Amino acid sequence: MSLRIYFSNEQDKIKVTYAVKILIRSAITQTLALENFDRNTQVSVTFVDNEGIHEINRKFRNIDRPTDVLSFPLLGDDDLPDDKLFSVPLGDIVLSLERAKEQATEFGHSFEREVAFLTAHSVLHLLGYDHETGEEDEKIMRKKQNEIMEALGLSVK
Repeated sequence: MSLRIYFSNEQDKIKVTYAVKILIRSAITQTLALENFDRNTQVSVTFVDNEGIHEINRKFRNIDRPTDVLSFPLLGDDDLPDDKLFSVPLGDIVLSLERAKEQATEFGHSFEREVAFLTAHSVLHLLGYDHETGEEDEKIMRKKQNEIMEALGLSVK
């Protein structure tokens, strides 16, 4: 499986380092591995600040407040090409680094842990998981997120 990530930085409040990009790649790779997703794939990751994600949240979800991460899946299960040689564009992740930093402080863990968690959470959404459809779905998603964070060595004890 090959993974191509397209990064775009639309904010200037938090420096996007090579280490942050590697962390995001690791979180995406680990999430895909946990899901046994063995296809060549593409994901775009856009870094924004709270103002930027607020605008996107209002425009696409009709929710007038900032959030931490948004996921925009491009394909459903029925849209996957049969030929595994084709690269599958999973979708877009929009991540507020400003909000990630705030939440890391609020929850008492590292910025890196929060970015990895939000990335894994978003990739699960790209793969079709939805915690807003019911309590059972939320439990499944939470369990998967915990497994991913543990595999990355970033679980909260």
